[in-house]
Amino acid sequence: MLQAALQSGAAYRRTVFEVFARHLPGGRRYGVVAGTGRVLDEIERFRFGDEELTFLREHQVVDEPTLAYLADYRFSGNIYGYREGDLYFPASPIMVVEGTFAEAVVLETIILSILNHDCAIASAASRMSNAAGARPLIEMGSRRTHESAAVAAARAAYIAGFNSTSNLMAGHLYGIPTAGTAAHAFTLLHDSEQEAFEAQIASLGPETTLLVDTYDVAEAVRTAVELAGPKLGAVRIDSGDLAAAAQEVREQLDALGAQHTRILVTSDLDEYAIAALAAAPVDAYGVGTSLVTGSGVPTAALVYKLVARDRATGRLEAVAKRSVGKPSRGGRKYAYRMMDAAGRATTELILTGAHEPPENGVPLLHELVREGVVVGREPLSAARERHAAAVATLPQEALHLGRGYAAVPTEFS
Repeated sequence: MLQAALQSGAAYRRTVFEVFARHLPGGRRYGVVAGTGRVLDEIERFRFGDEELTFLREHQVVDEPTLAYLADYRFSGNIYGYREGDLYFPASPIMVVEGTFAEAVVLETIILSILNHDCAIASAASRMSNAAGARPLIEMGSRRTHESAAVAAARAAYIAGFNSTSNLMAGHLYGIPTAGTAAHAFTLLHDSEQEAFEAQIASLGPETTLLVDTYDVAEAVRTAVELAGPKLGAVRIDSGDLAAAAQEVREQLDALGAQHTRILVTSDLDEYAIAALAAAPVDAYGVGTSLVTGSGVPTAALVYKLVARDRATGRLEAVAKRSVGKPSRGGRKYAYRMMDAAGRATTELILTGAHEPPENGVPLLHELVREGVVVGREPLSAARERHAAAVATLPQEALHLGRGYAAVPTEFS
């Protein structure tokens, strides 16, 4: 495609590409933008080095003029986008890429691979965070996904309300708080559960979290309090009927004088299981598999489509797909979230062409890259705060876990 465009001369036409979702997968009511910061990092260092060019040449993927173009590739266009942590809805133009066809089209895969993954994880994490309420969530999914995806998932989950991660690389790269507990293997390593607990307490202090379901839960709780005393930080339950087990453990801890010892539950939790535990005496949740797989929705269904290109006159012309089931809307878009007097989101308004900013409309597209230079970086804490504020503007029914229509309708003008 690039080679043919270079040969015809069309490669240097000015174009506008747009990232959007035709629908919200899984019957969800909103999506969460995540991955923008990672996209900016990748675009900044997007290069074709000698190794890549040699591969393309030896396998005759492209011709020599195309190799010469790629050798000098630098993105020099502009990018606008929704900020990380913000919400999106069907047809929201969450990223707009302006540049020549050649320089914009080669970014499609890297942009979509990052945004589809991170937005899916953040959208699932947001639902889990809403279900958990004020109870903290630990991201624990590194062993259930690709090693690089694990770090990205921890980042996306933190944006959408998770409090910490067990992935130390995510803590190192992004400053996310880290947390973890011992595995069953640590208990099984020792000659008795008591010896395992003694070793952990001796190393980490009584405020540590002890895993109490390797053998008999009641006996483990008794031993844990005996050894750590009332300062025992927490116990973790990883199997069985979590609601019933949490109730029994809470009663036992209180009876033993460990009223301040917290209960952490794990074991294949998702947003539905977390919601079902709302009335149980649980203090925190550890979530792994369901989070890093998007809780059944591993992609955000985002696409990257050409929506405008130069005519011979030098003016941009709207272009759009008309295929059945996969249409697109042409033209450079401008997005606003319309708010009512109470500060609630009511509509996602998408405008094309020259316009006056609508009254009560919050602009959603922000400058991220200007003439090839990244200008839109921000700390991860800003995305996390933005997400909490954005969710607070949704109507209450948007937080329901059942399938339904998008929480905010999209209108075009």
